[in-house]
Amino acid sequence: MSQIDQHLAAQSIALPEPAAPVAAYVPAVQAGKLLHISGQLPFDADGALMKGKIGGERDLDWGVAAAERCALMLVAQMKAALGGNLDRVERIVKLGAFVASTADFTDQPKVANGASEMMVRIFGDAGRHARSAVSVPVLPLDASVEIDAIVAIRD
Repeated sequence: MSQIDQHLAAQSIALPEPAAPVAAYVPAVQAGKLLHISGQLPFDADGALMKGKIGGERDLDWGVAAAERCALMLVAQMKAALGGNLDRVERIVKLGAFVASTADFTDQPKVANGASEMMVRIFGDAGRHARSAVSVPVLPLDASVEIDAIVAIRD
């Protein structure tokens, strides 16, 4: 068991099963020492997709929770791409957060904090990253949030 897996267990954080792609792409691509993780959607603990626009039928707290779930799915995809060894993660380099939100909702960075804080909770200082957080009118399958990642990895 990797040190990160032990850390997850100690914090009672359970990773979901990595989601299969919903279109013509792969979940992760390694290019040199960088691992690019495709955008991940938020599935709750029961496996239901977290849907709806933030600032409309969903509030900020929902968005933060959805971003946290995206982060867990990103880590699950990292683990799968790295042969089960999360200790190969050297650093989370960047997250890109897409928030399905109404035109008057302007707290996309607060939504994205859910994912950012989860990465720090899991990886410590190596989880600190650059980030973008943008509003979009709609996401695939009516998801509330989608987040992708670039990760530096060890051999």
